[in-house]
Amino acid sequence: MKLKFKPKPPKKLKKTTLKRFLIKRTIYYVLPNVFFNSIIAYASFKELGYTHFFSGEQNLARLTLPMALFLPVVLTIDIIKRVTDAAGQGAIEFTVDEQLNIKKLMTKLSILHGIITCSLVLSMLFLGQYNFSKDYKLDATAMAVVVGLLAGILSVVFVYLPVWRLRKYLYPQIERISLESKGL
Repeated sequence: MKLKFKPKPPKKLKKTTLKRFLIKRTIYYVLPNVFFNSIIAYASFKELGYTHFFSGEQNLARLTLPMALFLPVVLTIDIIKRVTDAAGQGAIEFTVDEQLNIKKLMTKLSILHGIITCSLVLSMLFLGQYNFSKDYKLDATAMAVVVGLLAGILSVVFVYLPVWRLRKYLYPQIERISLESKGL
C-alpha cells in the first residue's frame, strides 16, 4: 500500500504588475540576506582584531566563496519558480510560453549564475591578495559589513537577472472575449 501525498496548491496571489512583484520579492530577499550574512560573518571571526584574504582560520574566502556560489543558485531557482507560478495564476500581466521547459531553464541559469559569481568573487579576492602585502591585516568588523553588503548586492542582482533572461519567454496576457457574451 503506497501513500500518495498531493502537493499543496500554490498560495493564491493578488493581481499585480511584474515590476511591483519584483520589488516586493527584492525586499524579501535583501533584508534577511544582509542581516544574516553580516551576523554570521561577524560571529565567525573569533578574534575581532584582524583577518586575511586566504590564510589562517579566520579568512575572508571561507565566508564569501560559499555565499557567492549558493546565493545566486538559490535565488535564481526561487525567483523563476515564483514568477512562473504568478504568471500561471494570472497574478501578473504576463503568461509563460507553454513550450518552455522551466526546470531546464532554472537548472541551466542557476548553475551558470553560481559558477560565474563564485569565479568573480574568487578573482576579486586574488586581486586583493595580490595588491596588498602578504602580512596585510583586514579589520574583521569591516569585513563582516562588506560580506553583508555583498549579499545584498547579489540578492538584488539575482532577482532581476533571471527574470531578464525569462522575459523572452513571457508574453502579455490576451483577454479572451467570448462571442456569446457579446451577443453575436
